[in-house]
Parts: sequence; C-alpha cells; structure tokens
Amino acid sequence: MKLSLRLVSVFLLSFMLLLASGKGPVEARTCESVSGKFSGVCLNSANCAKICPTEGFSSGRCSSLRCYCSKSC
Repeated sequence: MKLSLRLVSVFLLSFMLLLASGKGPVEARTCESVSGKFSGVCLNSANCAKICPTEGFSSGRCSSLRCYCSKSC
C-alpha cells in the first residue's frame, strides 16, 4: 500500500510541476502592413500573396478590399 501511495504522490507532484513550469506553446508575433505595391481592389488573396514577398513579407491576404502583407516579428 505504501508503494502505490508513493507512486501516486510522485505522479501528482510531477504533473503539478509540469503545469506550473510552462504556459503552453508560445506563438510568434505577426506584423501586418498594407501593401505599398498592390494596386486596385483586393478581391483575390492569391494575387496579394504574390506581391507581398517582393516587399519583404512572407504572406498576404485580402481584407476590407485592401491587400495586407504579414511576417513574423
């Protein structure tokens, strides 16, 4: 009985330490800016995504009829 009680105690202590040690996965911040090279109304995110790498960004998407480029900060 003592052995199983110790085992349960060690398991619970390990679990509590695991929860207390981290706040979960950390996500990188994303910086977003309106494209300076995209002209016209943005209706197709694929076209926007092609322009954004030429401006130093990794991706792009249409929102509110404008092309927004984004990258990890």
